[in-house]
Amino acid sequence: MKKRPNFIIFITDQHRADWLGCYGHPVIKTPNIDKIASSGTRFNNFHVASPVCMPNRASLLTGRYPSQHGLRYNGCTLPLRANTFVDVLASSGYRTATIGKSHIQPFTDQEPYYKNSKNIGPIKEAWKPEIGNFEQEEPGQYLADGRYQFVTPYYGYQHVDMVTSHGDRCGGHYRQWFRKNAPDWESLQNNDNELPHNYSCPQAYRTPISEELYPTSYIKNQTINYLKNHYKDEDPFFLFVSFPDPHHPFNPPGKYWDMYSPEDFEVNLPYEAHKNPTPPMKWLYDNWKNDSGQFSPQTAMMLDNEKIKQAMALTGGMISMVDDAIGDIMSVLNNSDQAKNTIVCFNSDHGDYLGDFNMLLKGALPFNSVTNVPFIWSDPQNETKQTSDDLASTIDISTTILDRAGIGPFNGMKGKSLMPSIRNEGFSREHLLIEYNDGGARLGFETPARVRTIITSSYKFNIYLDQDWGELYDLAIDPSETNNLWDDSNYSNIKAKLSLSMNQELIGLMDESPKSKRPA
Repeated sequence: MKKRPNFIIFITDQHRADWLGCYGHPVIKTPNIDKIASSGTRFNNFHVASPVCMPNRASLLTGRYPSQHGLRYNGCTLPLRANTFVDVLASSGYRTATIGKSHIQPFTDQEPYYKNSKNIGPIKEAWKPEIGNFEQEEPGQYLADGRYQFVTPYYGYQHVDMVTSHGDRCGGHYRQWFRKNAPDWESLQNNDNELPHNYSCPQAYRTPISEELYPTSYIKNQTINYLKNHYKDEDPFFLFVSFPDPHHPFNPPGKYWDMYSPEDFEVNLPYEAHKNPTPPMKWLYDNWKNDSGQFSPQTAMMLDNEKIKQAMALTGGMISMVDDAIGDIMSVLNNSDQAKNTIVCFNSDHGDYLGDFNMLLKGALPFNSVTNVPFIWSDPQNETKQTSDDLASTIDISTTILDRAGIGPFNGMKGKSLMPSIRNEGFSREHLLIEYNDGGARLGFETPARVRTIITSSYKFNIYLDQDWGELYDLAIDPSETNNLWDDSNYSNIKAKLSLSMNQELIGLMDESPKSKRPA
């Protein structure tokens, strides 16, 4: 019997596709990720199911859209009754582990938004509470000196090494390890002890934490230990390695702070490059010009070119540190007997505007900079360097892994296997759906934004709930999405066709699980 393959998925946080060497970035150096791409398939037209962390991560696990799996926006939780493809792998004899950022439960102790709304009646929610532990990623679980023992399986994972939050203030098991290994940990996490620098970009913070104690290094070392402890086991493994960087705050440690200079970068798409900005873009612009500040640390904002370039340089440092960590992990794997049977993937949960139209971070504006992310598949049984322009989505990852493992999907998964594309056997998809729901009213919206996007090989079509405007971009002649054709009568037929495509996609979202208990 042919041995089933192992899988390692490397995933970063808030990392757009074009910020890797193998995707053509002129400055950022990522030789180790590039090496993975050099023996596999690099997808150029890969998009998220949702352009924010938690909904898209849940879509990766379930092969379902946020409107189906229930984790609609950051701050929700993936229901414990949700099946994941990791559950399927574990049930099929795989050893499953996640090391790093999971973020399918909120890592906050704060109460939900609108908890005390006067509009809520005696029964507050449409769903009855589920039995189970929805608090395993919360900071309070990790305050004790002893390692917090996860209740497993955790959405299918048998081994969990949790890292929550971002930058040098990460929590979870990392924070417990940090307190144990850094006697001066309180001093190192004191804002007053920031190292001197001349950056003025918001959330640019020069951490006194060393490279060795930074979360990226912790995740690297825990992954290496896991591989060394298990690579001789007979059962195949699935390992999900998730780095919180290059998500803001912008605080790469040690040498990585100085690895790139702001002068190495350019803001190629200033705000003025957009010929007809949408209302939320105008709101962001006015907010910037009025010096009103950022709505919240996680909300999109506009900055001047110099501050954008500073953010770019520090983001580059964080990416290079992740690349170095992946190189060390791959060295251990390649020196083991498992390398010839281990599929390695690289992906990110969403992108970052990172200067496009002077914007930073992510939000309700689904430009390619936040929807288009890297996806690399390297299979030692098919080491052919190639690129693919096929339309692919986060929801396809789970189906593809199960297909390669020789395991069928469960009822309700919406993704398509990318194996035909990987094997260069032909893959067909006319359009992709992207969902965005906000958890609060931001960017000038009176209510939380709800956006649906259709992407084809030639067009992007965005509809906003309760708005009399939308977006249509002709990607063939305007790949940077600078000219909104929504009101252009020459494109009325295209709008109609894309509207029909969106309706077809939305109709297809009706959940088919569970199956009927009686025959049709």
